[in-house]
Amino acid sequence: MQDLLTIVLLGLIEGLTEFLPVSSTGHLILAGELLGFTDESSITFKIAIQLGAILAVLVAYWRRFWGIGMGLIERQPDSWRFARNILLAFLPAMVVGVLVYDAIRAVMQVPIVVAIALIVGGVLILLIERSIKRVRVESVEAMPAGTAAAIGGVQCLAMLPGVSRSGATIMGALLMGVERKTAAEFSFFLAVPTMLAATVYALWSDRDLLSLDDLHAIAIGFTVAFLVALVVVKAFVKIVGRFGFAPFAWYRIAAGSTALVWLLLR
Repeated sequence: MQDLLTIVLLGLIEGLTEFLPVSSTGHLILAGELLGFTDESSITFKIAIQLGAILAVLVAYWRRFWGIGMGLIERQPDSWRFARNILLAFLPAMVVGVLVYDAIRAVMQVPIVVAIALIVGGVLILLIERSIKRVRVESVEAMPAGTAAAIGGVQCLAMLPGVSRSGATIMGALLMGVERKTAAEFSFFLAVPTMLAATVYALWSDRDLLSLDDLHAIAIGFTVAFLVALVVVKAFVKIVGRFGFAPFAWYRIAAGSTALVWLLLR
């Protein structure tokens, strides 16, 4: 098991970056490379602690989820459309994730891919920000089924470390005419089944490789990520509403360029 400081630091990074379009997985890979946390168990750790950040969504939006749950029981059309859209967006990642899981793990051991993806993703965000024209969808419940499925397809691009799951889904949604806040919240809600499935699959696949110390490390990182993300998730929506996504794009370009230079020169 890594030292406590490394575990807490990675949990902090995960909590800060999960909901930002900067790639939390990419940041964890680069930080792990810098801190020397690159063994086989580190991959499962980096995947599993993301669920801690995702569960912060359930707490931050518990009233929304409670209302949706009650609406499903009462057969309210809006609640069923909400559930349908999340399911349709989740299915592509579930299928593709199982098919390319081994390839994803292999790429997670190549940090230079992360650096390049951060730079390219930053440029794309700037271009997409300028190409947004009109809003057609202003709530998750009002989202057409085809739009939800298409966003789910875009989410699969984030299986390449450094792309950013939230960045891909939010930018994809904006291109499809989804309003900014709705795009961000849909990305949050979609993260719950996506990362739950990814974590369960990773833990099950590596069950024979993980020691008790590894599980303790995951539990600590999970908890730290949850507590930090609880603060970040609501703050992110406010920041986007005021400044848009350009600040995150420029950060990606700067961080990716710095990481690329470091990786090439070390």
